[in-house]
Amino acid sequence: MPEAVRIDGKGFADGLRARIAAAAEAFALHAGRRPGLAVVLVGEDAASQVYVGAKGRACIEAGIASFEHRLPATTGAAELLVLIERLNRDPEVDGILVQLPLPEGLDEQAVIAAIDPDKDVDGFHVINAGRLSVGQEGFVPCTPLGCLMLLRDHLGDLSGLEAVVIGRSNIVGKPMAQLLTDANATVTIAHSRTRDLPEVVRRADIVVAAVGRPEMVRGDWIKPGATVIDVGINRLPPTEDRPKGRLVGDVAYAEALGVAGAITPVPGGVGPMTIAVLLRNTLVAAHRHAGMDAPSGI
Repeated sequence: MPEAVRIDGKGFADGLRARIAAAAEAFALHAGRRPGLAVVLVGEDAASQVYVGAKGRACIEAGIASFEHRLPATTGAAELLVLIERLNRDPEVDGILVQLPLPEGLDEQAVIAAIDPDKDVDGFHVINAGRLSVGQEGFVPCTPLGCLMLLRDHLGDLSGLEAVVIGRSNIVGKPMAQLLTDANATVTIAHSRTRDLPEVVRRADIVVAAVGRPEMVRGDWIKPGATVIDVGINRLPPTEDRPKGRLVGDVAYAEALGVAGAITPVPGGVGPMTIAVLLRNTLVAAHRHAGMDAPSGI
């Protein structure tokens, strides 16, 4: 059997970002302002600072206004909620993203609930989760929507395909299952209590692995010819050859290459899609706020 096709998430994301930039320029000409994304970072978490910086640069490249609010770790809940309410009312802000995790003592669910659902471009608000579950227009979390885009680009129509989503988080697993169901796939959500997980996975035409356990899904779990979307990104302990450790997904990539029909690499697969879809959601929010139809092709 030939090696699996490597699904180029970075290439797809680059193309999506170029289309977003063109659409953002057209929006600015029509609306007299750029789409705006406000990102709130509380505390000094190193990884979060990197992510926020990357999001700011991506906004600028796409012609989206970036409003960064960096608050000390000592920020109280009341102060944070006042800022969110101000952003909810700000007509220049179309999307609001509060970078997680928050420092200890701040209630993440209460903070997310304070964001206007129509500015919740992360798609984490319970109202947007409810909209997704009943098929209404809302915002979908960026990573699963990016996964769906990659699947449709590679496979086209997903109707009738059997899909297994490994992981049941609110951020990836549950919305991913809903998106696949809406695309007319037959979906199983697998998790830590699933009996005979390898056998469940072997049934799947589509496997989405989102458990955060390095190389948990082995090559012999994969149905020959299946399409594998690896959401995981895990850093292995450092070695003499790799003093910073090696990045791997939730799937044993080298093993799966010889069995799957197509697979996303780590890095370079799902990861680049997340920020691209965040920009896409912000652009869609801007069009909705301006009473305009969102552009096609994004």
